[in-house]
This record gives sequence, structure tokens and C-alpha cells, in this order.
Amino acid sequence: MIAIIDYDAGNLKSVEKALHYLGEQTVVTRENREIQAADKVILPGVGAFGEAMEHLKRYELDKVIREVVEAQTPFLGICLGLQLLFAGSEEHGGAEGLHILDGEIVKIPAKEGLKIPHIGWNSLHLQHQGRLFEGIGEGAFVYFVHSYYLKAEQPQIVKASTEYGVCVHASVEQDNVFACQFHPEKSSSVGLQILRNFAKIGEV
Repeated sequence: MIAIIDYDAGNLKSVEKALHYLGEQTVVTRENREIQAADKVILPGVGAFGEAMEHLKRYELDKVIREVVEAQTPFLGICLGLQLLFAGSEEHGGAEGLHILDGEIVKIPAKEGLKIPHIGWNSLHLQHQGRLFEGIGEGAFVYFVHSYYLKAEQPQIVKASTEYGVCVHASVEQDNVFACQFHPEKSSSVGLQILRNFAKIGEV
């Protein structure tokens, strides 16, 4: 069973639909017991960083997320879900994150000809043999929607990057924690393969 964390951040149904397409059993929930009992956990999300953290704390989901990560449950953050795993974000003057991974979330710098938010398809540069990218070739395209991006502190956790005025750390992996700035659930066959790879993690 894959638990999809519901913290009023949106984008849950598209993730659930993609997993159902792959034949995976899911539960959309904010119940601590259901999340703790799940084989894998996904934190999706779109919206503002500070507001999302407030929601996680209100439902005491910040504690549950730390517990399942410490229990070595495979965990996947998507878009805002990636950003929340880090120390904090520049958004709205700064907000503190979950501190599960090391790095910062900063605004994509303004540049002539560059639209912000970044909305659309970009190719990935794959590195450090990320388990989410098994069966996916260099230069595969995925779908992004974001105004802020990750600068990971440890280069070795970065498994995919893309260029959008700056080098965007597009996917990271550390032990049982995985995250994508892009939306695999909206990234056609490449995205489905990423979700399929996540669903297989830990299986014998």
C-alpha cells in the first residue's frame, strides 16, 4: 500500500490516478496510523512553502514524516514535496522546512527571455545512478511547474538536473528518501516509469 499524504496542498488526485494506472494500491490520508503502516509514502503538493509547512504542523504530519523516514520506509517528495524536505525556502521572506535533507530552496533568478514560474517540459541530465531512473535514458523530458528551485548541499544526492537559467537540482536520493522537483505523474511514459521504479523499491 502506498500512502499519499493529504495536507490540503492539491495535486493528490493526479498522483493517485497515475499509481492506479500502474496497478498500485493507494490511500490518500492524513491519518498517522495509515501513513505509518504504509509500505511506501508520497508527499505531493503545489502551492506556497510556508502555508504547506503550517498545514503539515497543524495535522502533526511533520512528526509522522520524520518517523516514517527514520523507519526506512521508502519516501517520495514531488514538487513542493521535494522542497519541504529541505531546511527552508526563500519564499515569502523565508520559511523553515523539515530538515530531512541538506540544502536550500531559492528563487529562480530573473533573466531576459526566461518565464517565471517555469512551466513546461525540460530534459534531464542523469547522474550518480539514481534508482528512480532505471530504464530511463539521458535527456529524457519531464514536466515542471515551479518558481523556486533546489540547491542541494551534497552533490552526491543529486540524481538528475536540468537547466533553466541556472542548474536546477531536479531529483535527489538519499537512503530511503527520494524527491523530484518535476511532476512524474504529468510526465507521460517517463514519469510513469519513475513512479513504477519507486513502487518497486524494497521489493525482493
